[in-house]
Amino acid sequence: MIGDFDSRYRAVSSRDERFDGWFIVAVTSTGIYCRPSCPAVTPKRKNVRFYPTAGAAQYAGFRACKRCLPDAVPGSPEWDVRADAAARAMRLISDGVVDREGVSGLAGRLGYTERHLHRLLVAELGAGPLALARTRRAHTARLLLESTGLPITQVAFAAGFSSIRQFNETVRAVFAATPGELRRAGRRGGVSEGMERGEIHLRLPYREPLDIGGLLDFLGARAVPGIESYEGGVYRRTLRLPHGAGTVALSAGEGRIRCVLRLEDLRDLGAAVQRCRRLLDLDADPVAVDGAFAADPILGPLVAGRPGLRTPGGTDAEELAARAVLGQQVSVAGARTLAGRLVRNCGDGLPVSLQDPAETLTHLFPEPAAIAEAGPDQSGLPGARHETLVSLAGSLERGEVLLDPGADRDEARRRLLSLRGIGPWTASYVAMRALGEPDAFLPTDLGVRRALARLGHPGNPRGVEALAERWRPWRSYAVQHLWKSLGGAPKEKEARREETVA
Repeated sequence: MIGDFDSRYRAVSSRDERFDGWFIVAVTSTGIYCRPSCPAVTPKRKNVRFYPTAGAAQYAGFRACKRCLPDAVPGSPEWDVRADAAARAMRLISDGVVDREGVSGLAGRLGYTERHLHRLLVAELGAGPLALARTRRAHTARLLLESTGLPITQVAFAAGFSSIRQFNETVRAVFAATPGELRRAGRRGGVSEGMERGEIHLRLPYREPLDIGGLLDFLGARAVPGIESYEGGVYRRTLRLPHGAGTVALSAGEGRIRCVLRLEDLRDLGAAVQRCRRLLDLDADPVAVDGAFAADPILGPLVAGRPGLRTPGGTDAEELAARAVLGQQVSVAGARTLAGRLVRNCGDGLPVSLQDPAETLTHLFPEPAAIAEAGPDQSGLPGARHETLVSLAGSLERGEVLLDPGADRDEARRRLLSLRGIGPWTASYVAMRALGEPDAFLPTDLGVRRALARLGHPGNPRGVEALAERWRPWRSYAVQHLWKSLGGAPKEKEARREETVA
């Protein structure tokens, strides 16, 4: 859609915000790079270079524009839609894998040597994994400088830098400013909302339109006691992060999502922000999705009535997989009850430093190892489904099923389907919400079938699946529109026998 020079240059000339995050525009005469909607004077064509990522622009020697803050934009939806190695690497880098495990860890997760991975990413993205991770660390550092009063030394290590010298050099190279200057400029510009009582207040950007009310209502209807709450338009939940626990509160803001984080370890800031973005599907391109459905006789009227509908994701893929099994053949309310029981019996308590007497957040969702050791009395499930839950948890714990941001979605689906008691509905639901698959579909889902029957289409699964072929590659969004058309939380019941094999 925006692959050629002329199309991109037209987007820059019109300052079209829809393309922010899709690509970076660099200007050779000034040595800076910007978002496409930068309000500065449009550069001459001969001075323009386009790059797929900010990391690639930095790798080529450009520095970030201080006026448009090109790192403070939604991420490219390309990395969520694509399933190739480059996209998987980008999702893992955004989650902080290079900072935690190094390039060798990233390469190992993707099944490549470090040298081959570097060549692949340079060819595809214009920069290697270290340069891309450097961009992520710089962005995290900017957030900390602008949103907290932490000493700059603490900001450096919390952002993932190994030394103060490396931190200072990177900030100067990326932003053409010292850390102190960046902190002062950010506060003057009102980029963040500050830090109070250990809370980090941020604003998360997204592409318009966004049905934030519908998104938060979906999550609120499924809020599990102890780990989630939804009241007064604010969705809160606990987070299990790489270096410790955390909590987040998300609500609608003016053109941004209000995000209030409390973290046990500030090194988790970047990962926490990225997981919240995945939870709310904030990097999606709603114009492309809605446009694909606009002329469809079934979905067109639904899209017109609810533009910007997103596919809710999750902050922990392993948690969502367990909850998908808990939700087999029961209503949304029943699934919440079962998940709440599992949390009380097997979950870790929220650290004292994160507890708030006025809140209802008390636990972290159990890790796979704890679920694998749980008895039927702890899960509250019938024998066969309890065995499925334990089998899934054991496979996740042993690494036989991988659901991290860089997982091969097709392979994950195959591994899930190989487990006794997990059929196409559960595997597709996990792909849709836990792995962010934009084209997952649930032809046997009771809510989908009821919605289509109300809209005049026969609700048999085979006919539903054939119908949905015309909705590729956005079938996950089609599911959300069909569920929403029912006017309430759909009863996500799996009526297929393959889900209940004894």
